[in-house]
Amino acid sequence: MTLRGRLTAAFLVVVLGPVLLGAFFVASTVTAVDRSRSTERLAVAASTVRTSVDALCQQLRATADAVALTGDPAVAASQLVGRGLAAAVLVTDVNGRVTYASPDAPPTPWRDCSEPATASSGPVRALAARVDRRDPTGAPLGTVAAAHLVDPAFVARLAAATGVAVTLLDDGASAARFTHTTESREVRDAVLAAAGGASGERVTETPKGRYVRRIGPSAGQPLPLVLSVPSERPPMLHVTLAGVVVLAGLLAVFTAWRLARVTTRPLAELAGAVDRVAHGDLTARVPVRSHDELGRLAAAFNRMTRETGSYVAALTSSRDQLRGHLAVLGDTLASTHDLQRILRVILHSAIAATGARAGAVLLVEAGGVLVAQCGEGLDGRWPAGDPDGSQGLRVPVGVGVVGAVAATGEPQRGRMEPADVPTGEPRCRTYVAVPFATPGGATSPSGATTLGGATTLGGATTTVPGGERSLDESGAPAAALGVLALYDRVGADEFDDDDLDTLRTFAGHAAVAVENVRVHEEAQRLSLTDPLTGLWNYRYLRESIRREVERASRFGRMLSVLALDLDRFKDVNDTYGHAAGDTVLAEFARRVRGEIREVDLAFRQGGEEFVLLLPETDARGAAIVAERLGAAVRETPIAVEAYAGPIVVTVSVGIAVYPDHGSTGREVLEAADDALYAAKAAGRDTYRVAEARPEVPTREIPVPAGAVSPSDGLPRAGRPVQVPREPGGHARSESAAGVPESNRSGPAHARPDPVDEPTATAADAARAGPDVAGPGPGGGASSGPHPPRQSRGR
Repeated sequence: MTLRGRLTAAFLVVVLGPVLLGAFFVASTVTAVDRSRSTERLAVAASTVRTSVDALCQQLRATADAVALTGDPAVAASQLVGRGLAAAVLVTDVNGRVTYASPDAPPTPWRDCSEPATASSGPVRALAARVDRRDPTGAPLGTVAAAHLVDPAFVARLAAATGVAVTLLDDGASAARFTHTTESREVRDAVLAAAGGASGERVTETPKGRYVRRIGPSAGQPLPLVLSVPSERPPMLHVTLAGVVVLAGLLAVFTAWRLARVTTRPLAELAGAVDRVAHGDLTARVPVRSHDELGRLAAAFNRMTRETGSYVAALTSSRDQLRGHLAVLGDTLASTHDLQRILRVILHSAIAATGARAGAVLLVEAGGVLVAQCGEGLDGRWPAGDPDGSQGLRVPVGVGVVGAVAATGEPQRGRMEPADVPTGEPRCRTYVAVPFATPGGATSPSGATTLGGATTLGGATTTVPGGERSLDESGAPAAALGVLALYDRVGADEFDDDDLDTLRTFAGHAAVAVENVRVHEEAQRLSLTDPLTGLWNYRYLRESIRREVERASRFGRMLSVLALDLDRFKDVNDTYGHAAGDTVLAEFARRVRGEIREVDLAFRQGGEEFVLLLPETDARGAAIVAERLGAAVRETPIAVEAYAGPIVVTVSVGIAVYPDHGSTGREVLEAADDALYAAKAAGRDTYRVAEARPEVPTREIPVPAGAVSPSDGLPRAGRPVQVPREPGGHARSESAAGVPESNRSGPAHARPDPVDEPTATAADAARAGPDVAGPGPGGGASSGPHPPRQSRGR
């Protein structure tokens, strides 16, 4: 039996889940109902206690008022005490001296009914109501206090009135001691413990099944009382539920014990071996007891530990050859053109080789600022003004540690206190920073070496990958292209000379990688652009038209292709020379860039032939662009140096639209070229739209639908009926839209009959959409020499 079979059998045997769920549901339901009823009883009892105490206080206050209003307080007090309206009366003068006290009065102080909730601590012996005694003129004569004895009988009366057990505490703030109680000795301690842990008047439950609630002392009820009621749950409920659970548990335990010998023992052995391997013992092995999944797992574990041991031995023996392997790694990285990836690999390898906790690779950008291209372990090291590092690592050359390294070309290492960290650099204890420069690079007009936006501040420099210092033409240290910096070596030790030498090796590789990327980018730019006009070349045209057709097909859009050709350009070369012809071509390219949008692409196909790709543009929008290009060339002659007068040129344009005139980029380009020849044949200085592709004739075969399906469930087709289908497909392009009247007589574009083609309206112009709009403010940004646009997938 496989492991899967044994586990399935175990899950089928285990029935404790439903049993426990049912027992829990029954117990929780009964407990919830019992708690709700007990809470309601305690709430009613608390209300009864407050009512009883309030009535008693009103009686005592009336007794004190009666004594205060008589001329002879002693006689009145004796009479009222004798009637049982108060247990004792105490009369004091304005100085607090007792002028009369009832015999056998309870010891003072008495708990006043009007005392606030924060009454003083101490046991409650009597409950009193106190009033002021005044003469007929209103002058104070003293006070009269009427008290009622708080004894076990009083507490018993409260318990009888409320129907719950009542306990009078010694102190309102603590439930550790009590004065009187009606609780039995068996539950008294548990009730007091539960009352001590209760907050406010919240109901709590004791372990012995009683619900407890504290009330008072509070305004109008100064007695600290504890009320409790017994639980009404069936006494044998938990025993019955426990018995059911125990029986199901015994069955599950018996089954689990049977399955454990064949299932859990191999797993336990495997877990023990894994634990030994985790503590470094690679000699641990697991006995293979079967040929099922667990047996194969044990064999695979044994094989893994043997191979891991051999790998560890190999790594230990090759630790001294780390520099040689890193040099080989650097040579490999130097042939890669992904600069960010190269720098990240170099930084990660440098951190691993030196034992640093963090690091960064910075390149000098325009303006003399070092900007981090990649970093590792810099979280939590930024200054207080930028705790998350959102501003990035940007250091001016000549400022701080890395800025000084970039300016002087001298590596630095040492220890730094937190208060001495330069502005803009991460906090650290120890650091090491090494500069690097390219073996020689193109210089910008300002005399700085540039690389994809990065700029060095010196002229030609030389660097040896092994780490020698960069020198300029005079032999002085050259300004660096970038800096490789590491922070906080593991163990809090400073970086040593070996770390500095290792870091120089990585810095040399970074310099070579930067130079390789610069050369690659320049070669790619030269391979895709025309050097005379600055437009994309024919090689990039083939790639771009394929990409744009795929995008248009994916999103259901149109793509217009314009083939442009300067009219009689050979006469310009023959009359004015090839230098003037080059000037005309460059100026024409400039005007083309000024008349197209940001998303449009312009190409020089060869000689005086050019191609425009207008994404998301129909034939009408392309015709408007063609008219605008013709006007831009025709209306402003091109001035050429060394010639007295300007040169007048015109352009012929052929227009084709995907998918109307072709299903592939090649077909659309050929259709535009055919339309260009039609424009030439029509007299030049105009444009023509390609003829729409002929529709493939089709016919429809009607299938009659029966009221009842055949018995075999298969569909039945009726007798084939040939029904001619009206030609459909793409709407015919309005090829003559926007063509001057003198140019509409060409053979390729005869004027259509009004019945076949409706007249263009304002709604048609609106449907042309934004594709017919003029160029943006920066018009033609996509036609110049910059990296190709990348299509975005859905």
